Amino acid sequence: MPELERLHADHAPAVLAFELANRAYFAASVSDQGDEYFARFADRHSALLAEQEAGICAFYVLVAEDGSVLGRFNLYDLEDGSADLGYRVAQHVAGRGVATATVRQLCRLAAERHGLRTLRAAASHANAASRKVLIKAGFVPVGPADPADVGGQAGTWYQCDLEHRP
Repeated sequence: MPELERLHADHAPAVLAFELANRAYFAASVSDQGDEYFARFADRHSALLAEQEAGICAFYVLVAEDGSVLGRFNLYDLEDGSADLGYRVAQHVAGRGVATATVRQLCRLAAERHGLRTLRAAASHANAASRKVLIKAGFVPVGPADPADVGGQAGTWYQCDLEHRP
């Protein structure tokens, strides 16, 4: 059974493998991170851990029994009881309910562990799968997203009130 784990230094090789294996798949719906991201991955991973330690963000990985990463689920800009959610799952588990179940789990963690009351997430109009995940996880559309927030595409911001979840 996959487990949602808080990102730590030992996850770096599995996260890099996940990003490389799914790079083309991700680039179809969000901006590609570029070769520089992969060339400086160790530095970037350390920077993420520093942001997490500072309480600015909270990063999670969904880890399979074999230690491989199935998805990344991140809370950005934790401030005043709210945060922005970002996530991506491996192509081989897409469409199987993994993202929806994990976003629901992260919503509970966001409230219980991080004291958050509201989560926001932006999804491009072209990314029907992401919009479906958000709606199934209890998010509602709240307005247009700036194209800069969704890889240069038109999109929508969604919001979830964590205090009134079932």
